[in-house]
Amino acid sequence: MECELKDITVHYEMFGEGRPIIMLHGWGGDHRHMVSDMEPCFRQRDGWKRIYPDLPGHGKTPGKDWITNQDKMLDVVLDFIDNVIPGQRFVLAGASLGAYLARGVVHHRPASIDGLLLDVPVIVHGAKRHVPSHVSLVADPALGSELEPDEAEFFQIAVVQSRKVVDYIRANFTSGSETGDQAFQAKIREHPGNYAFSFDVDALPKPCPAPTLIVTGRQDSIVGYRDAWEILENYPRGTFAVLDRSGHFASVEQEDLFHALVGEWLDRVEEYAGKLK
Repeated sequence: MECELKDITVHYEMFGEGRPIIMLHGWGGDHRHMVSDMEPCFRQRDGWKRIYPDLPGHGKTPGKDWITNQDKMLDVVLDFIDNVIPGQRFVLAGASLGAYLARGVVHHRPASIDGLLLDVPVIVHGAKRHVPSHVSLVADPALGSELEPDEAEFFQIAVVQSRKVVDYIRANFTSGSETGDQAFQAKIREHPGNYAFSFDVDALPKPCPAPTLIVTGRQDSIVGYRDAWEILENYPRGTFAVLDRSGHFASVEQEDLFHALVGEWLDRVEEYAGKLK
């Protein structure tokens, strides 16, 4: 599907009917990995409209010259939400950099949020991150030798090197144009002043009252887990989980536990939103 905004056309996929939930993918990927992570949680759950956009410069949404930093990325996300579900309350789920953008939405639309999921969230940037050293608790060099170079680049950050992780990488993270405009992504990603918001996204006027779930990997050497603890007081209805045997692919490396946590969070969101009617 396509959402025509003023200066950009955003590609997105949508499944189901009911309460809207916006799914924001990580940097360098596209909507596919969020579909893989989240759709299993709705197999036995009706009443949800799941909306998966490709961010600018990712997947089938083009990068634009005027989008030079995360502030403008967030502007597109907010405009997209206002056009796809105008005037409606909604739920947010974001992974990695998508979780950073999701907190930007909370910062700008606090009165509209019925729930928030932050999966392996980017909290701070660059050298400011507190991350553990990389470790593969389950290593499989033979499996790694089967991979193409672009697949191996993702595989090497896995804490659990399994066939399931390989299948996940192959299904959701491929090289070249299929994952978007590499030059556009680099223009923002490689410059700290562009990759972070110009404002303190976690300086909320007041805590967010909506049910929240923060999922981190104990061995996540990309974004870590310690920094996410520092924002917990912004979410008084928040569950904070640190999953052993998992890194930045926590949703796959601890798949059953991830789905159980998300299912319980969705229960809390339904209860909370139902009381607001």
